Amino acid sequence: MKNPSFKKLFIILSIVVAISGFSQGMLLPLISVIFERSGISSSLNGLHATSLYIGVFLSSFFIEGLVRKSGYKYMILIGGSVVALSLLLFPTLKSLSIWFILRLLIGIGDNMLHFSTQTWLTHITPKHKLGRTISVYGFSFSAGFMLGPLLAKLVDVSEVLPFVISAILSIITISLVLLVHNEFPSSNIRPISMLNTLKNFRDVIKTSWIAFMFPFLYGLFEAGLHSNFPVYALRNGLDVTSITLILPAFSLGAIIFQVPLGMFSDIHGRKKVLTILTFIGSCIFFLGDFLPSYAFIMVILFLIAGLFTGSFYGLGVSFMTDLTPKHNLPAGNLMIAMSFSIGSMIGPMLGGAIIQISHGTIFFTMIATFVFITFILLLIYKEPLEEKAY
Repeated sequence: MKNPSFKKLFIILSIVVAISGFSQGMLLPLISVIFERSGISSSLNGLHATSLYIGVFLSSFFIEGLVRKSGYKYMILIGGSVVALSLLLFPTLKSLSIWFILRLLIGIGDNMLHFSTQTWLTHITPKHKLGRTISVYGFSFSAGFMLGPLLAKLVDVSEVLPFVISAILSIITISLVLLVHNEFPSSNIRPISMLNTLKNFRDVIKTSWIAFMFPFLYGLFEAGLHSNFPVYALRNGLDVTSITLILPAFSLGAIIFQVPLGMFSDIHGRKKVLTILTFIGSCIFFLGDFLPSYAFIMVILFLIAGLFTGSFYGLGVSFMTDLTPKHNLPAGNLMIAMSFSIGSMIGPMLGGAIIQISHGTIFFTMIATFVFITFILLLIYKEPLEEKAY
């Protein structure tokens, strides 16, 4: 990171993704609390939360072509503007259907922003610094995501206030991108088209399928914990103040271990580190359903879970970059976003249904099961010789 232009770009992109994380961390619990207080069922609440990730998923089919034509900088500006405008519209257009559309638009804008920043970094970072660089990037997102639920507490003052503050911060932050020069992805061996994008996806799946389990799990955590846990907690006797303290503990745990785990994986290999983390993570989440009504214990549990599983997204990006040819990194990063969005859609829907069926007694066992399945897949997966060089 001695290159001044790289350092400047890295700092700006990290700030951008931090504020994006802040907005997401605020939006999920805020709307869940508003809906729960309005008497909306937990299953509908969870289903509604998937709209953001439907936007992420759908936009993944056309973003690669747009970035190759317009460059990273302008995609970040467009994506950030879509997010900010949508946040400002929430207080003025309050209805289930319109909020569904607005959350979908935020998903599209967020994917434009995240795909551009993430691909830009994986493209310009030397391989021996990849784990550290992406872990700091992930650290920035986690830091913003950790603080987001604290802003959601302002719903007790005014429902409008959290949306407006988040939108203003988004506008200020994306303006920083105007300070850097635009860049474009490496040229691809295929012309830009929807069919060739699908072919690129196929090629990336062949080389890197195991890496996509980790953004999938992180999406499951992020959306499930922030959309379903407030409902689960309220039904087990916790209040909004406790919830806004418990949720950031996961991101705090992720922040503490994010960079050390990234550097550790650079030295010892992504597969080995992730195998250990998935085993420990599944055990921790399994404990959650036994202690739902103790706020202090839940804070500790979320903190420990964040320590061992909060780096899954960043480590998954690094793992994918290890396994994927450079010309296919845009497609690989898109599939990271798609995997994240699929996990984020499954999490709230399945979590909300389980909470409703179990009358608020089961939630964390679902997450523990997915993490343990990934642990088994890692044991089965045979890493290529190149990865063993780490």
